[in-house]
Amino acid sequence: MRKLESRGAIIILMLLVFLAGLASVLYPYVWGAAMDISIANTAKDFLARLEENPDNDIPTVIIPSTEPEESRPYPELWDSMATYNQQIYTDGQSTLSEAGAYQAALFTLTGYGLPDETFGVISIPKLDLEMPLYLGATDENMAKGAAVLSGTSVPIGSSNTNAVIAGHRGWGGAAYFRYITDLAVGDEVVITNLWERLRYRVVGTKIIEPHEIENILIQPGRDMVTLLTCHPYASGGKQRYLVYCQRIPEYDIMEVRYD
Repeated sequence: MRKLESRGAIIILMLLVFLAGLASVLYPYVWGAAMDISIANTAKDFLARLEENPDNDIPTVIIPSTEPEESRPYPELWDSMATYNQQIYTDGQSTLSEAGAYQAALFTLTGYGLPDETFGVISIPKLDLEMPLYLGATDENMAKGAAVLSGTSVPIGSSNTNAVIAGHRGWGGAAYFRYITDLAVGDEVVITNLWERLRYRVVGTKIIEPHEIENILIQPGRDMVTLLTCHPYASGGKQRYLVYCQRIPEYDIMEVRYD
């Protein structure tokens, strides 16, 4: 009888050890899948507030070329961002060389009447990816989605701008920008901000060292977005992978509203 009890206890112990090991193996995948869902849902919620509910705190998307500037929602915020974009261009983006400056908060959106700090959504159709977009590449913002590096342009659509948008190359089992290397020239990247939807086409890619900031500077006369992530995958940030995107002229866009 005692032998049976002892054998049963050993079997239970072995089963518990097995289950504990299985849980430790599966945890990153489960957590990563949950993060992917959370990130996608935040992006969808932002777009839904833009498209469906005129009484919401976030305004309906407008087309700047057909709407007078005085009707633009949150005009003070837009003017501040336009001024900021012009200022960093004039100053030669001098703050980019300062350690950690890319994490600085650009704007506090709730201070302008927004319900949270979500600035917009970045959509990459080829990757079936939608992520919320935040301003300032803090650890918190990077965990929640993609983030515009401070010292680079806010993506509101104008010449002499280059919004550098950073995303993890996969983190904690979640994808983020993990598959960004699948993008090729001609692929589309869409930025939906608080006012409008901006469409960009991939025009090139590049691998750089972390200190080579000259590769992410504004290019005079161009309206650009540059996607940035660590490279190679799971390298601990040894290098950076860049995807250069240029704004599609409005006359090339058959439909402005997001389907």
